[in-house]
Amino acid sequence: MTSNDTALIASLLQQALAHHQQGQLREAQAFYRQVLALQPHQFDALHLLGVIARQQGDAATAIELITQALAVDGAQARAHANLGVAYMDAGRTAEALASYDQAITLQPEYAMAWSNRGNALHRLAQPEAALASYQQALTLQANYPEAHSNRAVVLQELGRYGEALGAAEAALNLNHRYPDAWLARGHALHCLRWLPEAVESFDRALYLRPDWPQAYAGQGAALHRLGELAAALDSYDQALARQPEHATWHTARGNTLRALGRYEEASAAYRSALAHGEQAETIAFALASVGAGATPATLPAEYVRNLFDQYANHFDEHLLNVLDYQTPAHLERLLRPHLAAHALDILDLGCGTGLCAPALRPHARTLAGVDLSPQMLEKAAQRQLYDRLDCADLLSYLSDQQAAWDVALAADVFVYIGDLAPVFAAVTRALRSGGLFCFSVEAAERGDYLLQSSNRYAHSHAYLTQLASASGLQLLASEQLVAREENAAPIKALALLLRKPH
Repeated sequence: MTSNDTALIASLLQQALAHHQQGQLREAQAFYRQVLALQPHQFDALHLLGVIARQQGDAATAIELITQALAVDGAQARAHANLGVAYMDAGRTAEALASYDQAITLQPEYAMAWSNRGNALHRLAQPEAALASYQQALTLQANYPEAHSNRAVVLQELGRYGEALGAAEAALNLNHRYPDAWLARGHALHCLRWLPEAVESFDRALYLRPDWPQAYAGQGAALHRLGELAAALDSYDQALARQPEHATWHTARGNTLRALGRYEEASAAYRSALAHGEQAETIAFALASVGAGATPATLPAEYVRNLFDQYANHFDEHLLNVLDYQTPAHLERLLRPHLAAHALDILDLGCGTGLCAPALRPHARTLAGVDLSPQMLEKAAQRQLYDRLDCADLLSYLSDQQAAWDVALAADVFVYIGDLAPVFAAVTRALRSGGLFCFSVEAAERGDYLLQSSNRYAHSHAYLTQLASASGLQLLASEQLVAREENAAPIKALALLLRKPH
């Protein structure tokens, strides 16, 4: 290659970079291709043509070109990082992670590679490793809004909502016009139940990115919880107009229509969710809740787990201060006359955050709790009143319990289970002779059980006493009570105390 060719290549690259930096991608491509016509293995032209292909949405071509560039010079950390981004676009996440690791090996202080590595680890369902990678990026470059915002997303998914809020706000302190950070802040505020502030955050995200369906959906969820149902419905409509295949948003729209009492439209929305891939089990109970299908025997375990994972941080405050929750006190009063011993093995079924533990602990030799929600169990552990806590569904947990417990208690657990016959049989096996079974349910006036529009089951007294008799349990006491208030209306409930004969 002559000195004239070298000078021409340098000039062409300079012009290509100028167009590239100004977003004039076609013009830049033309200059890069001229370079390759003169020097087919020129690293910068191959690499940056690959970057443009990725910017144009052609991940396969980007991977091909950047791989060719790295065959010319494999010591370029930035090219390895850009190859990782292209692999991410192509859904080849493990290969993306390997590319980011290679970039970091070549340039350990490369903050962007550490942050992108966190994105790959997040997609590979390794949240703690992702957080560590984001933290390393921030150690290297503290003023890095993308790393703060991505960290907020992972913290949110882990249920660490306060930390997620802090990370989102750290991003916004660096870039107040960063829509992803406003979205992350909105989700964190929603889960912390700072709902007006959450709506405001979603509004800011939409101001910056007006056609963003995820922000409309977040806005709809917060408005629904605020009771602004018509506005929530409009937000879900806006989200689905932009991304109509999103099954979960069809379900949320159905829930909003159900809350508005528009049951036929809710049923149609649920069927749309099913058509777009929502789980059949989820839709079965949703349709039943609006009278459009057979009542399922129980709610999906994943639904219950997700519900209470999201609810964990404000569960106690909401129940006690907003809903005037009284069930633990009612059950303790029902049990107290029959607890002669003070060294009992007690099982708290569906223990949640442990609201029943203070009443049970004085009577317990061993106090164990079981619940589906890991985050509720974390709150229960903080009380330091349980000897053991297990994350499991009730029937799985009880399956290997044989004459192990003196008392089994279930406070507002059976509102998520319709058919209680398997539960009664399992509890009977798990109780010792003379053991006590105390529980509450929402009250049904007729039938055995029904799924209400609240997505909670109600059970009739006749059904419960029939199950007790079939299980060989004696009815010691029952009473009607008001479990809590909801929308200023009392929720009628039943509390029963049963005994396994000696």
